[in-house]
Amino acid sequence: QVQLAESGGGLVQAGDSLRLSCAASERTFGNYRMGWFRQAPGKQRELVAAISHFSVTVYADFVNGRFAISRDNAKNTMYLQMNSLTPEDTGVYYCAATAASWASYNVLADPRNYNSWGQGTQVTVSS
Repeated sequence: QVQLAESGGGLVQAGDSLRLSCAASERTFGNYRMGWFRQAPGKQRELVAAISHFSVTVYADFVNGRFAISRDNAKNTMYLQMNSLTPEDTGVYYCAATAASWASYNVLADPRNYNSWGQGTQVTVSS
């Protein structure tokens, strides 16, 4: 399994931006379908965005155009640019990977369909 490490979280104010990074351990990173998930206290882990091997992307409805997922296969790294943050975006953000092929949104959004996870990075947005 590929090893993943997130970075870039922190404490920001509402309306600010953050850029999260997810570094992968393998040069075959380009073969993996990737996703960003988040988990707030007392809530289930939910998909934020997913990106295919060829950078096809999907977003959760709550993103509403504020976030952008991207990947640089040459650097074995995935990114999540988050703009116009609100307190509701507070949580631990995880990156995830799977070697499975691209799928429907319901499959992409299910954490059980990813077999590699990072340790998470905390994002806290104050009002």
